[in-house]
Amino acid sequence: MAATKFLALVAQTIIQHPQMVGDELDEATHERMQQRAEQLSQEMTRLLQELEQRSQEQMLQELEQRSQEQSGLAWGALLFAALQQWQLWAIAGVLVLLCRLCWWLRKRSHEPDSSSEEESSSSDREQEEEEEQEQEEEQEEEESEGEDPDNERDLGRIFAKRIQWPAQNLAYRSRVVEEVVGDLLRVFHEVLSNDVFPVLQTAIRVGSTFEGWSPREDDAVYRLLVPLKPPRGHAFHLELGTTGEMPAKDSCIRVELVCTCMSERLAGEMLCFLHQPEEELRRNQGPSLLGTLCTGSYLDVQKTACWFQNFVRLAWVKVPQSRRYKMKVLPSSRSCKLQLTNASRRTLFIEMMFGVQQGDSDIFLSSQTTEAIFTPSTMWPEDCAVAEAKFFTHMARQAPHDSFHLKCLQLCTRILVGTSFSTYTVKTVVMHLLTTIPLSGWRRKHFLLRLQDIMRYLHCCLEEKRLDHFFLGNERVPEEISLPPDFQAAAPLNLFQCLAEDPAAHAKALRELDELQDRLTRLLFYGH
Repeated sequence: MAATKFLALVAQTIIQHPQMVGDELDEATHERMQQRAEQLSQEMTRLLQELEQRSQEQMLQELEQRSQEQSGLAWGALLFAALQQWQLWAIAGVLVLLCRLCWWLRKRSHEPDSSSEEESSSSDREQEEEEEQEQEEEQEEEESEGEDPDNERDLGRIFAKRIQWPAQNLAYRSRVVEEVVGDLLRVFHEVLSNDVFPVLQTAIRVGSTFEGWSPREDDAVYRLLVPLKPPRGHAFHLELGTTGEMPAKDSCIRVELVCTCMSERLAGEMLCFLHQPEEELRRNQGPSLLGTLCTGSYLDVQKTACWFQNFVRLAWVKVPQSRRYKMKVLPSSRSCKLQLTNASRRTLFIEMMFGVQQGDSDIFLSSQTTEAIFTPSTMWPEDCAVAEAKFFTHMARQAPHDSFHLKCLQLCTRILVGTSFSTYTVKTVVMHLLTTIPLSGWRRKHFLLRLQDIMRYLHCCLEEKRLDHFFLGNERVPEEISLPPDFQAAAPLNLFQCLAEDPAAHAKALRELDELQDRLTRLLFYGH
């Protein structure tokens, strides 16, 4: 605006006061012109000063505005950088929280599964103890042999070391199984002790897993036999079959009602099923065992198994191990099969069979599955599983601490896959040899010799088409094994009778024996 005024004033001066060219100026006019020139000069000086001052102020304002804009930009950059840092820190904080959450969840998930940690630690301790024991046994053997070592015995020790034995944590798992079954039976006695159902006794450990020679750990089944006693007002009568076969496969358990009038008056608890009116029994006590778990007058295996399976499903919540294991009842018509799974997805298989003791002996009428295609539900075949378990327990007590008889049995049953030979056949061979060869000859250094004896004994039995049942008519059965009188007086039972009657089956068994020899040789040389 000041520049516009200055230019307008200059133009006005030029227009209003043109210079007189060629005329002489009088003195008055000259003086006025000088005064006017001085005024214009002063006015121009003032305007220039004002213009300069205004220009400076404008420049200052522009500089200040630019400075503010730059300052705003700087603060914006700082704020943006800070925002970026805040986002980074926020993301880092979220990641830290997620990591801590994952750690907490993982710790939480492992807390209820302390059983897997206990099992691992127990397995490590067992392995360390076994290694220490092996070292001590080797030192003892070297000291006992002195300066005259046997090369064949040295080979036995070498081959025993090369074999990859199944990693079995039997001590811990056996303890878990016994706790589970014991707690289930305890709940039974607390809940059903006064009901009219078979009275369950303490379970007896049977089978290869408890005996210590299970071929593999993955498919190991912990089998137990639960003895049954008749409830009050009932009696069990064992009928051992009509075919004369031993052990009897068509045995039955007949249930009979017993008078309880005298005990009823004394105890005042149970009504007599024989002499009380049916209406009163139906109203106050319920049906007898004949009306629940029997078919006709005989105890029914399938009804008994179904009844116990339903009981286990209901009683599981009261078992302490239910906090560590998920239980599933597997399908079975003649026993109770359980699958226990912990948080680490490790499984434990338990099979509980039922049996009625034959007198005071170690022979039971059992609910075990027979080889027959169809077994009637009222048949309870004679079973030697308890006697067999007692035999191996007796041998373990009598044998040296470094005895390898179970390792020999375990190794020979590992090579039977895909053949017609059963584990029971090899088990019978080993039981015969344990009562023939002194127990001092089953140590680690005799490992190779005893394997040769097992295969040679089996070969001889195949050649003769005869393998005798161990508990029938065998004078070498230890006295600690209690057998019924008819077992002791019976003629030896030939387990290879089918081979004697079938030449094709016999020829096949001889070929398979050659295959077993080859498998055993490869297992000894390669370890697996």
